[in-house]
Amino acid sequence: MTDPQAAAKTAASATPGTSRAKELIPQKRAFGALYGRNARSVMERSWMATKNATWVVILSGFLEPVLYLASMGYGLGPAIGDLPGPGGSVLTYAAFIAPALLATSAMNGALFDSNNMFFKLNHSKLYRVMLFTSLGPLDVVIGEVIMALLRGLLYAVGFAIIAFSAGLITNPWGLLMIPGAVLIAFAFSALFMGLITFIKRFQQLDWINMLTMPMFLFSATFFPLTVYPQAVQWVIQALPLWHGVELLRQLSVGYFDVSMLWHVLYFVIMAALGLTMATTRLRKLFLR
Repeated sequence: MTDPQAAAKTAASATPGTSRAKELIPQKRAFGALYGRNARSVMERSWMATKNATWVVILSGFLEPVLYLASMGYGLGPAIGDLPGPGGSVLTYAAFIAPALLATSAMNGALFDSNNMFFKLNHSKLYRVMLFTSLGPLDVVIGEVIMALLRGLLYAVGFAIIAFSAGLITNPWGLLMIPGAVLIAFAFSALFMGLITFIKRFQQLDWINMLTMPMFLFSATFFPLTVYPQAVQWVIQALPLWHGVELLRQLSVGYFDVSMLWHVLYFVIMAALGLTMATTRLRKLFLR
């Protein structure tokens, strides 16, 4: 007699498309159930939702740093005068705060996306539905973060065009602020997505705002770090936005030194921690 199990295995091996089906089995994939190699689907879905969204909301993320630059840079600028920049350079007040506002815009764009992630996670249950398919949590995280990077890239390009047109950035190295802003957006998006997985109520989103607002005000955004007491300087230098402000400010004048590598490494580690946190939490929540 023929063994039924052996016959079933033989039939399965002869079925067309079996090799493809085996690739979709989580245990047979690289990274197991974490990665289904289809982050593109998450990106396409997010892009379709973005196209159908109100463009005024999206445009506000670009206008905010421009309005700050116009009001603070040209309003307070004549009263404050020139300020010392990286490498002994001397900057007008508008040129001093322009890179800082671009870094802040990258952070705020990531914060805006994190609010959307909260809705998808806790209200529409979109991530739960995605993880019921062949998608893994790493697909979801990568897809969402890449869409946040595209938004940050658009903001950075638009702001850089305005800064160059206004004569605030005259060094060609200032173009490197665009990939620098994308790196900042990447790190903050990954971190915020990881934090969002711990938030259960909409009111708790204010906790993240309580973290970003002090960073915006005290990360040497509007004034040099040296105006603060030494103890406060140490705290400021531990903040992620300060590293972003210093990185873009150095790039704006084309000043390169070893500290720039530390700023880049800070954001690489921050992004890695955020991606790990978000992936682990999504797996714990939905793949028990």
